[in-house]
Amino acid sequence: MSTDETLLALLPLFRNYYNIKTEDVEAPFAAEAAFESHNEQYYLIKAAKVADVNINEYVYFAKCEDPDFSDVCQLVDRAWERGIAKVNPGYDHRNTDITLFVIAGTIDDDTRRQIRKIRRYKSWKWGFNGWSNFRLVAIECSTGRAYYNHQGRSLKKLVGNIL
Repeated sequence: MSTDETLLALLPLFRNYYNIKTEDVEAPFAAEAAFESHNEQYYLIKAAKVADVNINEYVYFAKCEDPDFSDVCQLVDRAWERGIAKVNPGYDHRNTDITLFVIAGTIDDDTRRQIRKIRRYKSWKWGFNGWSNFRLVAIECSTGRAYYNHQGRSLKKLVGNIL
């Protein structure tokens, strides 16, 4: 599979719950997906609000032919900065997760080892106003394998469906 074919196979997996944008996406990303959820709970009447919860996830897709570790780090930093800029922490914010899919032709051994160590986390007011986690999935198209950071391992089953 080529990088374009892999991207086209990934996007439909997000289409049901995410708003996907493939046009007018700022470089270096090929596509973006956003999931935003707002839940409220009441006790008998709307005036007796018990909970007000916002959950968001922003997914970025980047295509590279042969990235080294510095290229992956630049993509990680750009995705993290863009995702954190969209966070509106407050009493009703629970979490905002940022996910990056790096779709590459080949990935060298050093980069594969370093991908597992990439971590980003931020909390607002010690977690009382929410938190953000970062997930990273690097897909190597030439071998059909995927590499994950610690948080990204939760996406193994999803990625396994297209590989």
